[in-house]
Amino acid sequence: MNETFEHSGAWGIAAIVIVVVSWFFYRYFAPKSWREWAASGLVQAFIISLYAEMYGFPLTIYLLVRFSGLDAVDLNANLWSTLLDVGPTGMMISMLLGYALAFVGLGLLVQGWRELYRAHREKRLATDGLYAFVRHPQYTGLFLGLFGEGVVHWPTMFSVALFPAIALAYGWLARNEEKRMLEQFGEEFRAYRQRVPMFIPRWGQWREFASSRRIAADEPGQTPL
Repeated sequence: MNETFEHSGAWGIAAIVIVVVSWFFYRYFAPKSWREWAASGLVQAFIISLYAEMYGFPLTIYLLVRFSGLDAVDLNANLWSTLLDVGPTGMMISMLLGYALAFVGLGLLVQGWRELYRAHREKRLATDGLYAFVRHPQYTGLFLGLFGEGVVHWPTMFSVALFPAIALAYGWLARNEEKRMLEQFGEEFRAYRQRVPMFIPRWGQWREFASSRRIAADEPGQTPL
C-alpha cells in the first residue's frame, strides 16, 4: 500500500479532539454506577478509535486494502467512499450528512439534559419538551451523534462494530433507570411510559420533536451550561 492520505499523521490534532469530545461527553454523562461506567467505556473506545483513525492513521482502510485485495484508483481514508469508489464527492456527501446528524444529536443531548436538570430540581417527573416525544432524549441524541460522526461521516471497523454495542448498553441503562422511576413516581410514570416511546418518536413526530428542541432552547431562564 503506497497511498498517502490527506488526513493522516496529525496525532496532535487527534489527541486534542479526543480530549475535547471526551470532556463534553463526560460533562453530560457523568457515570456513577458500574453499569454507567461500562457503557461510558464503550463510548470512550468509540471516540478514541474514531479520531485516531480520522487524524492519525487510517487503520481500517489499510487492513481492507492489505487483506482484501481492494485496488481502487483513488483511495481515501473514508470507508464508504473507498468501498463504493465514489471519491471525494462521496466523501463530501457522507461528511455533510454525518455532521447534520451529529449536530441534531448534540442539540437533543444538551436540551434533554437541561430539561431533566430542571425536573430534578423541581422534584417532578420530566414529561414536557423533548420528554413529551421520547422518554430518553439524551440517549436519542447520543445515538444520533455517534451514528452521524462514526458511522456516516467517518466509519471505521471499530466505530461501526461499537455502535450497536453502545446502543444495547444504553438501552439496558435506560431500563434500569425506568425501574427506579417506577419506584419513585409509581402510576404517573407507568402512564407516561405507556404513551411515550423510549428512544424513537412516533411516526410523523420527528419534525415536531426537532422543533421542540429549538423552541425550548430559545426560552428564557434556561439552565446555563
